[in-house]
Amino acid sequence: MSEVKHEFVKFKHVQELGGLELLNASYVQKQFSKHVHEGYCIGVIEEGAQSFYRTGALHIAPKGHIILVNADEVHTGSSAVETGWRYRAIYPTPEMLRDVSQDFFQPSGTMPWFPHAVIQDEGLAQQLSLLFDLLENKDNQLFKQTLYLSTLAYLMSHHSRTKLGELPLPEAQNRILMIKDLLASAPEKDYSLNELAETAGLSPWHFLRQFKKYTGLPPHAWLIQFRLHQAKQLLKRGENIALVADLCGFSDQSHFNRHFKKSVGVTPLQYVMTLR
Repeated sequence: MSEVKHEFVKFKHVQELGGLELLNASYVQKQFSKHVHEGYCIGVIEEGAQSFYRTGALHIAPKGHIILVNADEVHTGSSAVETGWRYRAIYPTPEMLRDVSQDFFQPSGTMPWFPHAVIQDEGLAQQLSLLFDLLENKDNQLFKQTLYLSTLAYLMSHHSRTKLGELPLPEAQNRILMIKDLLASAPEKDYSLNELAETAGLSPWHFLRQFKKYTGLPPHAWLIQFRLHQAKQLLKRGENIALVADLCGFSDQSHFNRHFKKSVGVTPLQYVMTLR
């Protein structure tokens, strides 16, 4: 198995595809704790092997395999071998996939669900790598958009599923999801545990246990994720980094920088530079 020589992170926004995020990274010691992305993660392991938690289980993705994480799905990331791993990935938002999938399955488009965290599809992996090469270069707008559309069409038609109709949720789960929506609607607020538990009609201890059971993360961790989602939107609109940190409820810019890099892989300043 090839050795990953050094760690690096390259981040890019592909403006021709609505600001699609593209990551090119190499890690040896890096370990991502449980986190979520607002978009899907669609990536290819190019060297080494990655280990990551998703959908309640630990998965190993070796070289040449495709990794898939659904939007807002709790997951981790670390090396599965001593030599580390290198990969490239795109992070289309649910809205992006809905827009490009119009007429794939139904006229209005769909937001797919990928049941498998790791898939072995040599032809698709090669096509994704070709797409990543193209997205890293300038020009060729028409070719980029064409290959992006055709690649996603194949991925969704061969590897996505429509989730089965949901059974009626337990009352406690409905309450927890209501609190999660509350956190997402105003992540800049400084919530107290007692306040959230009272809103859910549960004791603080029972609320904490139920919240993690049904969402995969404790409430404070989800709040950080929602703050980061909000921060990315503000940065894309050109807001000042220090102001964004304050508007999103971070105690200071250092606190914001630390959480942003842990989740996104780059600092807010590096993220802003890729937008220009």
